[in-house]
Amino acid sequence: MNSPGLRRFGEYAALAVVWVGLLVLFGLLSENFLSARTLGSLANRIPSLTVVAAGMTLVIIIGGIDLSVGSVLGLCGAVLGMALVDWHWPLWAATLLCLGAGLLAGGLNGLISVRFRVPSFIVTLGMLEVARGLAYLATRSQTKYIGAQVESLARPSSLLGASPAFFAALLVIVGGQIVLTRTMFGRYLVAIGSNEQAVRLAGIDPRPAKIAVFALLGFLTGLGALFYTSRLGSSDPNAGVGLELSAIAAVVIGGTSLMGGRGSVVSSLFGVLIIATLESGLAQVGASEPVKRVITGLVIVMAVVLDAWRQRLDEKRFPLFKRFFARESGSASGESSER
Repeated sequence: MNSPGLRRFGEYAALAVVWVGLLVLFGLLSENFLSARTLGSLANRIPSLTVVAAGMTLVIIIGGIDLSVGSVLGLCGAVLGMALVDWHWPLWAATLLCLGAGLLAGGLNGLISVRFRVPSFIVTLGMLEVARGLAYLATRSQTKYIGAQVESLARPSSLLGASPAFFAALLVIVGGQIVLTRTMFGRYLVAIGSNEQAVRLAGIDPRPAKIAVFALLGFLTGLGALFYTSRLGSSDPNAGVGLELSAIAAVVIGGTSLMGGRGSVVSSLFGVLIIATLESGLAQVGASEPVKRVITGLVIVMAVVLDAWRQRLDEKRFPLFKRFFARESGSASGESSER
């Protein structure tokens, strides 16, 4: 009965209980929290974070991390605003340029990290500064007002009061989960994060998949920039500041291991909902910005501690299997070196 499907359902149910518990808690503390207006506003605020968290989940599953997504989102938004306002491009062409800028930035992160064997933490930390600087240069450090040309994506629809961007973000979550659990590419990602050396010994080159995952995250960050710009109606070079921390927090709260090899895109969506509900609820009850930061930070630390505890529990539960797997990998490595 301890099937992967049943375990995954249990994880979803636990995260859903936490999220609903937060809704009930803040509903009791603030009489206006559980209103259609508040919930609609909550849904329309999260599309950018949702699509970035989906890509970040895949990157963390392979054992990487991307600290540049906030700055890349700012750069993509700046490129979008420049194309629409300065060059008078049509929306579809400006959108392609925005997505292409994100794809290029993510691809460079992956290529440099994989090709030169530099930790992704260092590479993306550098890209964080480069992308933010380019965003300031592209906009001359000024906000570009775009207006109704992009606002339709963020405009609440008659269906549940949610925007088209919100439904598009849900489609990204569904697509990401299908790729992760139903395709060979997704299985490669989990295998790389679990034991990259074993993947190499099996005759599979993990480098193309790792580069592709970073490029995909960059592409989704460009999509997030489109959603963010449509919500503001303007291109802000300061957009996305701190987004990387929110995305990583959502992924970790969702249960994806920072050590790699385990995670779920759907669970990351619950992580986004928990963070957004926590921030919105604290604002409604009058919590100050420092208090909100402290509470959010404590929630992240608790999620990391729980992940470490669960990983330790799994190691105790399957010690014989892990020793056997380590012995087999060691013998295969020895045979490969002899050849």
